Order: sequence, then structure tokens, then C-alpha cells
Amino acid sequence: MSPRLLFRTFAFAELVTWAGLITALVLRGTGVSDAFVSPAGGVHGFVFLSYCVITVFVWVNDRWSFGTGLLGLASAVVPFATLPFELVLDRRGELGRSWRLGAGGEPPRTLVERVQAWVLRHPWWALAILVAGVTAVFSLLLWMGPPIPKS
Repeated sequence: MSPRLLFRTFAFAELVTWAGLITALVLRGTGVSDAFVSPAGGVHGFVFLSYCVITVFVWVNDRWSFGTGLLGLASAVVPFATLPFELVLDRRGELGRSWRLGAGGEPPRTLVERVQAWVLRHPWWALAILVAGVTAVFSLLLWMGPPIPKS
């Protein structure tokens, strides 16, 4: 999977989970049902954290500027902003078609690039570690409770 396809997939998933969460909040606010908020919030939270990890990963690969990388992370906080951000990057040609640090690619120069090169050479181990890490952070956030307590 190319950096472009990976980033586009998660940008779209983030948009879809925002729609689900907002729909669940509207249903709760109108008195229809509050049963959808927890599952929609949980799925959105998981995709949000995954999107952030993927954004940093693609940021390193494609050598985005600091401002572009931060804007990519910030776009996940604003509902539906990941898709326009992704479209602008794609039009500018800032989403790579290949992994520059993959096997046979450029040698890594920094610690972050060495980590990324390892991940690209050991994708199944990296995926297992990623899932465990995102699950741990997600579980911690669930344990801490919702950002706005129920009244």
C-alpha cells in the first residue's frame, strides 16, 4: 500500500467516523436515543488515534514541512477537515507513491527515519505493535472517561 493510498484511506475513515459521532450526538440531543453515542465515540476515537499515527508516518516519508504536518494532525480535530486536507496535498503532489525508506530505498538518517525503515521492513510486527499501542492509548482514554461528563 502506498503512502498516498494509506493516508487517503484513513482521512476518509476519520471523516466517516465524525459523521457517525455527530449523528449519534444529534440523536441524543433530540431525545431519540443516547445508545449510539458510546459506540460511535469509541470507533471515532480509535480511528482518530490511528489517523494521527498514519499522518506522522506519511509526514516523515514525504518530508512535509512542520506546518503541513501539524495541519494534518489538527485536521483530525475539526469535523470533516481531513478530506479537504488530503485533497489539497494530493493536488500538490505531496502524497508519495512509494515508501522512500522501504527495502532498496534511501538509507535512514535520523532516529525517526530508522524507526520508519524498520516498520517498512517488518510490517506484520509493526502492525501488531501499532494495534497494541493504539489499543493501550484508547483504553487509557476510555478509562479516563468522556471529555465532557454527562449531566
